[in-house]
Amino acid sequence: MVLNAQHMARTPDVGERLNRDRGVLSNLYLAQLIPALLLIIYGAVVIWSASLTNPNAVFSRHLFGIALGLVAAILIWRFDTRGLSNMSLVLLVLDALLLISPHIPGLSWTTMGMTGWVKIPFINMTMQPSEPAKLVTILFIASICAEYNGRIESLRDYVRLCAMLCIPFFLILAQPDLGTGLIILVTGAIIIICAGPKPSWVLFTIALIVAGSAFIIIESQIEGIPHILKTYQLNRLIVFVDPSVDPYGSAYNLQQAKIAVGSGGLLGKGLGNATQAAGGFLPESHTDFVFALLAEEFGFAGSVLLLGLYAWMIIATVLLAMRIEAPFPKLILVGCVAMWSFQVLENVGMCIGIMPITGIPLPFISFGSSSMLAQVMAVGMVQSIWRHRQKSG
Repeated sequence: MVLNAQHMARTPDVGERLNRDRGVLSNLYLAQLIPALLLIIYGAVVIWSASLTNPNAVFSRHLFGIALGLVAAILIWRFDTRGLSNMSLVLLVLDALLLISPHIPGLSWTTMGMTGWVKIPFINMTMQPSEPAKLVTILFIASICAEYNGRIESLRDYVRLCAMLCIPFFLILAQPDLGTGLIILVTGAIIIICAGPKPSWVLFTIALIVAGSAFIIIESQIEGIPHILKTYQLNRLIVFVDPSVDPYGSAYNLQQAKIAVGSGGLLGKGLGNATQAAGGFLPESHTDFVFALLAEEFGFAGSVLLLGLYAWMIIATVLLAMRIEAPFPKLILVGCVAMWSFQVLENVGMCIGIMPITGIPLPFISFGSSSMLAQVMAVGMVQSIWRHRQKSG
């Protein structure tokens, strides 16, 4: 009897174990975590399929990016983001260092005409610093916007915020990487808009951007003067308006992506049966045009499933932002929503011809360790805010 009593004293009560397990789950925002994990799994299936015919889609490297991202996300989940709210200068310096690192001799790695990678010393791996820089930009802009507690009263302060956003935007354009630059610009702009400026200031800024974009496009078509846009960037915009201008050149990628999406039909051709990608007709089928590959294999049903998972994850993040009172974590959530929404809109849109072609990856789906690392880290940021929500208001 004494031994039994001692054994029972050492054995955790079933109710105690359940409470402990429930305590762990309460620190996880499952409404956002579940669709994010399902997207990661979905993407792994797609990249595995791509690896069957595309030697550039190295499946083990894709899995490495997922593993690295999960480790980083867990560390971020345990960290209280409030500690970064008063570190805007440090975040700006870190952002700038990430974006200029590809230009540092000895680290720089150029591919496809873009100096956007760094070669990590002592190991045979490259990294795209602009991917984690997206998250640092979100933290940086959120930290300086949080100072105004939801109301920007001074035009001078609004101009200052816009000028601060231009720093990482122009640094990324120097690589040049217009696609990532647009992500940073749109994400930061939406954070600033949600920080509470007057609507008239925002509308005037949008008008300036539209006018400036029109000027850049016109200027880039005038011969004999330096052009702001690269030739391939201008051609992408031209064929977006009229693909018939250069169907076998700049419009080729767009035409092949639309063929791949359309040929998938309702249920798709099946896993590993994407003839457009396997035949080499669809370029960059594992990165920029991975949605076209997915649509060809899984059809309209698979595409709707993908968009449904994105909607689930994004809406869950929005609902969390509505519950948080403190401005800094709220604006971080706004930035994550803006980043995911814009990347999905642009990547899917360019594959079906409703958006111009840019090198923007599809979150959690496109091949690339740097992109996967950044996207999974963003999930960790959302989970961290949920875990410390009692402290964040």
